[in-house]
Amino acid sequence: MYTLRDILYASSIAVVGASGKPSKMGHKLLNNLIEGGFQGKIYPINPKEPELMGLPCYKSLSDVEGSIDLIVVCVPAAAVAGTLREAGKKGVKGAIIISGGFREIGNDDMEAELLSIAREYGMRIIGPNCQGINYTANQMCATWPVVITQGAIGLVTQSGTIGAEIELRAEAEGIGVTCFAALGNKLDITEVDFINFFVEDPHVKVIALNIEGIAKGSGFQEAVIKAAKKKPVVILKPGRTAKGQVAVASHTKSLAGNDALFSVFCKKYGIIRANDITEMYDCCKLAAMLPCPPNNKLLIMTSSGGSGILATDTADENGVDIMPLSETAKAPLRDSLPSQCVISNPLDLTGDATSERYGDASDIICQYADKLGYGTLLMIYGDPIPGAAEVAQKVKEDGRISLIVSYLGGGSVQAAEVAEMSAAGIPVFPTPERAVKALSHLLDTKIEKEA
Repeated sequence: MYTLRDILYASSIAVVGASGKPSKMGHKLLNNLIEGGFQGKIYPINPKEPELMGLPCYKSLSDVEGSIDLIVVCVPAAAVAGTLREAGKKGVKGAIIISGGFREIGNDDMEAELLSIAREYGMRIIGPNCQGINYTANQMCATWPVVITQGAIGLVTQSGTIGAEIELRAEAEGIGVTCFAALGNKLDITEVDFINFFVEDPHVKVIALNIEGIAKGSGFQEAVIKAAKKKPVVILKPGRTAKGQVAVASHTKSLAGNDALFSVFCKKYGIIRANDITEMYDCCKLAAMLPCPPNNKLLIMTSSGGSGILATDTADENGVDIMPLSETAKAPLRDSLPSQCVISNPLDLTGDATSERYGDASDIICQYADKLGYGTLLMIYGDPIPGAAEVAQKVKEDGRISLIVSYLGGGSVQAAEVAEMSAAGIPVFPTPERAVKALSHLLDTKIEKEA
């Protein structure tokens, strides 16, 4: 039997149901494979078209002379079984079935037939009723939208839209993903297959899961416990409330399960549980870009006193220790900084702060890092501060304290500086609250694992 790896590293792909009409799914999928930069063979399959997007079009899979590793299927549900059987005879290793109209609307027998055919030929299935796969390590965008930036996040999602939003945010910030997989009905390949693959995938640094239900005996618990010992795992599981669980059942016919028990499970095994899309993305970004700090003590440096207060409140509410600044650092900071600066934690450099002032303060913090005992420095830039990225990069390269950044209120200067920091592997957040919440999740993972 073939494996998930055979699908993700396919070297030849046929789009069954490819179309020349931009409104059709078969057009979008063929276009996205091409735009995504796939380097292997692409075979459009459509009996009515001689050519599509500059590629020769074939009437059927059987008409393709070369071998085919993977088929992407977007034909009506009634035609999928015949397509799979033809693919099996052709020696196809895997099928991504975008087509819907199966178990999700009560056609259980039709769906069971697909699995029976796949088993007969050793073929593996993703879907049906799914949004497909984007594996950037193979430049294989067999889904939508087109995202080409390669990154460290391995993402598996029950909801294609939620997953797409995560990868689009990662694309916009230049962080990217290794994999986006929207599994739909999970007839054959499930999140368990992806978890086990991601654990060994050198491109993946953080495993992200959007799941709505966990089937008993699926092996999910064993897989995610094993994975969390090697890499950060972030889970967004809707259905926290009674009404939410009803919505889960109507969406994918899954049982959401006992939410309180799921939370206990996550805490016990050091798994990050996100409560919403933004929190999921923030946790993925931070976990992908920053090793877990050695302790939960946070030093805040800011040019915005109000933002420093918000960061302090959020830290206190989420178990992050805003330890007072010791006299060891206060004296050199007073000697180096203007008299209007507030030498405490938060360290308020005041509204007229420049990047030079941040540099002076951070040099001292790094110099005394071992004595001060802070695990993390949150550097908040308020207003346009040119040169912020250079200062942040210097702290990161020094390596004596973990660094996260929040940049807000800086307009076009902020956009340029944030892009430079992100490119340098520095996690930057648009608000201090989001930065601190993401940090608290990462720290909780470490604390729970060590407990």
